[in-house]
Parts: sequence; structure tokens; C-alpha cells
Amino acid sequence: MEISQRVRAILSFVEAVNGGSFAAAGRTLGISAAAVSKNVAGLEQALGVRLMNRTTRTLSLTEEGALFLTQARVALEALNSAVDVLAEQRAEIGGHVRLSTSAAFGRDYVLPALPGLQQRHPALSVEVDFDDRVIDFVRDGYDLALRGGHIADSALVSRPVCRLNMLLVAAPEYLARSGVPDSPMQLAQHRLIGRRFLGGRLAAWHFSCHDGSQITQPLDHAVLTLSAPEALVQAAVLGMGIAQVGVHHAWPYLQSGQLKALLVGQHDPGSYQMVLQYPHRALMAPRVRVTVEYLLTSFATQPALHVPLAALADYAAPV
Repeated sequence: MEISQRVRAILSFVEAVNGGSFAAAGRTLGISAAAVSKNVAGLEQALGVRLMNRTTRTLSLTEEGALFLTQARVALEALNSAVDVLAEQRAEIGGHVRLSTSAAFGRDYVLPALPGLQQRHPALSVEVDFDDRVIDFVRDGYDLALRGGHIADSALVSRPVCRLNMLLVAAPEYLARSGVPDSPMQLAQHRLIGRRFLGGRLAAWHFSCHDGSQITQPLDHAVLTLSAPEALVQAAVLGMGIAQVGVHHAWPYLQSGQLKALLVGQHDPGSYQMVLQYPHRALMAPRVRVTVEYLLTSFATQPALHVPLAALADYAAPV
């Protein structure tokens, strides 16, 4: 049996089962009931097994027929998917995508990715909100959100972007004036720059001890408190004190020598992460899918988002 005949025969068999009769299958396929019966008989002859028992009123699957039906449906679904993928590739994907991101990450990593995304999909329009608040996808009308921190389990799909490791930094000028701390206890003698989150909580610093325990450094006596993570980096570059910042924020300043890493190996980098989130959907709109995949590919190529912790020792201030 040639491949085209085989496909017609398999379609006839599946539709006969779905419709419960050769006549119903014929109406679905646009052929006669006799043609459906002939196709099924030819399939059985080619396979060498009986797939269904026929009476004047009913069709019933044999054991072999039930097994073949499962595989046939998988094969037909694969064929349909292949056609859909090809059609989607040939069609111009367009529409509007709304994205929520923090100001710093959006400026540094989302905006630089958008020209390439829109060059690939000219009919796509993108709306980006730079906002650190927690959004409601349905109520607020968002398709995607980029969020960093401790990501709680939720009904959302979370695609990992990177780890958001933290480190302590200070400018060489500050360290020349005030000295380089070689233990967490010495931080009490330094000017510390703290971060206050939107809810009012002041972030403490954590350190790992050789015995596996942790030391927490409160920031109650911080000389400067800021809410924006990029502002902490700038304050440290200006020589205002020691700050805890994300490695991705500090990376270009470490490379240029404007900042030095402190207490590497003692400071706990935390368990923060950056994720791209979107609601669970059985079928994701092509405009959203291409945006998700393009952004994740773009983020994967950004060295600052994937700095190994071991590399920070090369930028540590000498004690």
C-alpha cells in the first residue's frame, strides 16, 4: 500500500471509530460509506490483522484495533502539528504583547533585546511597564512579567532567566580611606549603604561560617538607605561606603576597577533568581510565544547575568 493510500485508509479507520459508522466517516471525509469500508478493508489486509468487527448496525474494535487506534491518533496529531508549525513559520506573527519588568532590568536587558525582536517580527508591538509592584495578570492585562527575588510557587509558569547572586562592593577610594574588612564583625566599623524594599523592610546581610552556621549583619546603622538597586551601585562607585548589590549590576564596575568585591567566600550570595512569568494556558498565542523565546535567548547571551561565583575572587580587594 502506497503512503498516500495508507494515510487515506488510516483516516477512514479513525473517523469510522469516531463517528461510529462508515456512513458518518464518509460524511466527515467527503467520500462514500463504501469508499470508507474499502479503505479500512485494505488497511486490514496490509496489516494482516482485523481491526474492527462489523455488523449491520455497529462497529466494534478488536484488541489489535484498539492498540492501532491509539498509535494512529498520535501519528495524525503529529502530522497536524507539523502542518501548524510550518504555517506559523510562513505567516507573519503580529499583535500586541504587554510586559511588566523592574526599571533596572528592563533598561539594561529588556530594551536592548527589543530591536532584534521587532526586526524579526515587524508586525509585533510591545508595551513595557517599568514597575516593581506585583501584578495581577488577568486584572491588569499583562501577557508576561519579569520578576526577581524569592519566587513563590504560584499558578504561573516561571521560566528561569538567571540566578541573582549578591555580593558586597566598595570603591577603591573608600577602601583606601577606611581599610578593607576581612571579617563580617569588622563591618560595624564601616559606612554601610542599605536597601529598603517597597514594603519598608531593610535588607540584612548574611554570612556563612566554617561550621555551616550563618551570621546576620543588620543595617540599622546604615549611613545611607536607598530603594533602587542601581542607586546602591552608584553610591558605592561614588565612594560613599559598602553596599550589597546584585552581581549583574556590579559586573561592569568590577571589570573596570571602579568597584572591588569584599568578603568573597564569607558573604552569602542568597537564593534570589530572575524569572519570566506568564499564566498557564493550554494554547499560548504565537505573539506571546515568540516574545518569550526571543527574550530568553537574548538573556542567555548576556555575560553579566551568568557570572560564576568563583570568578568574583579575581575582583576581590586585597586584605
